[in-house]
Amino acid sequence: MAKLRAVLIGATGLAGQQFIAGLKNHPFIELAGLAASPRSAGKTYAEALRTANGMTAWFISEPLSPSVAGMKVISGDAVQAKDFDLAFSAVEADVARELEPRLARDIPVISAASAFRYDDDVPLLIPPINAAHAPLIREQQKRRGWKGFIAPMPNCTTTGLAITLAPLIERFGVKAVLMTSLQAISGAGRSPGVIGMDILDNVIPYIPKEEGKVEVETKKILGALRPDGSALSPHDVRVSCTCTRVAVLEGHTESVFVSLGKKASVEEVVQAMREWKGVEVSRDLPSAPPHWIHVHDDPFRPQPRLDRDVYGGMNTSVGRVREDGVLENGFKYVLVSHNTKMGAACGAILAAEMLRAQGLLG
Repeated sequence: MAKLRAVLIGATGLAGQQFIAGLKNHPFIELAGLAASPRSAGKTYAEALRTANGMTAWFISEPLSPSVAGMKVISGDAVQAKDFDLAFSAVEADVARELEPRLARDIPVISAASAFRYDDDVPLLIPPINAAHAPLIREQQKRRGWKGFIAPMPNCTTTGLAITLAPLIERFGVKAVLMTSLQAISGAGRSPGVIGMDILDNVIPYIPKEEGKVEVETKKILGALRPDGSALSPHDVRVSCTCTRVAVLEGHTESVFVSLGKKASVEEVVQAMREWKGVEVSRDLPSAPPHWIHVHDDPFRPQPRLDRDVYGGMNTSVGRVREDGVLENGFKYVLVSHNTKMGAACGAILAAEMLRAQGLLG
C-alpha cells in the first residue's frame, strides 16, 4: 500500500523539527513536502536552517537526515492540497487561522496550533483518552462543507495532566484539580520573555493565556461526545492552575493536587495509573509507547532531564504520589511530560495514526 504523502508547514521551528524526527521511517506516512515562511522559500531545508553566523539551527538530538536536508522548502501560502494526502501544521495561531481552513477543504490537517481548539465541532485528541471523540470530525465536515478536517492537538501543558487524570476518573471519579507547572523554555520557541538573560537564574511566573488553555482544554479532552455526535459535553471537573517558565530545555514538570470522587489509598491510586492501558485503538499504533504512564517509587523522580525521553518522549512519568490533607479525598503527585514530542509533534503523528485506524484518514 502506498504511503500517505504529508506536507509539514512550519518546518523550521522547534515543533516542526520534532515532526521531522518523528516521521523518519514511518510505516505509512511519507514526508513529501516542507513549508515555512516566505524568507525560507526556495532554499533547501539545510539552507533555511542556517543562521547569519553560519550555524545550522537544528535543535533535535536525532541527526538531520541528508534526504530532508536537501528538500526544497516552499512558502506556506504556496502549499496546494491537491499535491498531498494530509498536512501537519506547526505554525503560530494567527497563521493557522488563515492557512488551515484553506487546506482542510480538501485534506485532513493535523495541527499543533491553538487556532481551532475551542470550536464546538473540533475534537482535541489524545488517543489513549478520547478516541471516541474522533467521529466529531464528521460533524465538522458536514457543517463546513469540507472533504478534509482540522484536528488540533491540545496545549502541551494539558497533555500530561489529562493523561494522568484519565485513569483516576475511570477508577474513582475526579471533582477538582489544582496544578502548578514548571515549563520548559522550548515550549515558548524563541518568544520574548525567555531569552537567556531572562530565564537563567530565574523563574518567569506568568505565561500569557496558558492557564486558561489548560483549564478549558482539560475539561474538553476528558468530556464525552453527545449521543447525536454534534458536539462535546465538557467534563465537570474543576481545574485551577498556575503556569510558570523555568530554565529547563525540554519537558514540562507539573505539581498536581486532585480531589477524587471517592476514598482511595495511595496504593490504589498508583495501581490505577500503572495499570491504565488507554483505549484499545491507541495501543498498537506505531508511535504508542508500551506504557502511557510510568510511576516511580523513588521520591526524587520524575526529573525532566532523566524522564522526558522515556519511550521516545511518549510516556508521562509520575512520582511522589501522596495523600493530601486539604482537599476532600485528596492526593498529590508530580509529573513530567515531553512538551514538544508527546505534547506537540509526536502526539500529532500519534493522532494521525489513530484516525487512520478509525477509517478517518484515508
